[in-house]
Amino acid sequence: MNNHSFVLPTKLSILEAHFFNVSGIYTPDFPNEPPVKFDYTNVNNSLNQALLNTPKSTSVKKLKYNSTVEIVFHNTALIGYTQVNHPVHLHGYNFFVLAQGFGNYDPVKDRKKFNLVNPQQRNTIGVPVGGWVVMRFRANNPGVWIMHCHLDVHLGLGFATAFVVENGGTEDSTVPPPPADLPKC
Repeated sequence: MNNHSFVLPTKLSILEAHFFNVSGIYTPDFPNEPPVKFDYTNVNNSLNQALLNTPKSTSVKKLKYNSTVEIVFHNTALIGYTQVNHPVHLHGYNFFVLAQGFGNYDPVKDRKKFNLVNPQQRNTIGVPVGGWVVMRFRANNPGVWIMHCHLDVHLGLGFATAFVVENGGTEDSTVPPPPADLPKC
């Protein structure tokens, strides 16, 4: 995702690191945009080889409580992945599917297609072969939530990221401490 390969931490969970303010377990620098914009659906694109070596890290996106998050997924043509429909799953939330299409997402033209009246609500969406999906959710569930491709091999390749959602201002919107008998990683 955004040319980063997600790696799960081995010493401590991201949630524990967040709760106890332990540094060195994850970094809050997951990029908002891909490093290079290109023709995502062109299998002959010369940029494909340059983008294959992705940084491997436990890079997350920190979100303020109750913020609105909008994500555009492109099913890219990197290493032949145009033949695979990627079922992207978000833990801890349902999200709204605002629009889907084929080819490259155009933020001006395709925004006019958004269904803001009665959008589909899901926790998993198939990003179509040679296409895109725009989804949106409200970050009102504090904690750490992973988003990943549901194809097992893709999770192992780093097709994932995590959201660290900050606490809200009430007891009901605050992550409780981990139990004393929490199993270790």
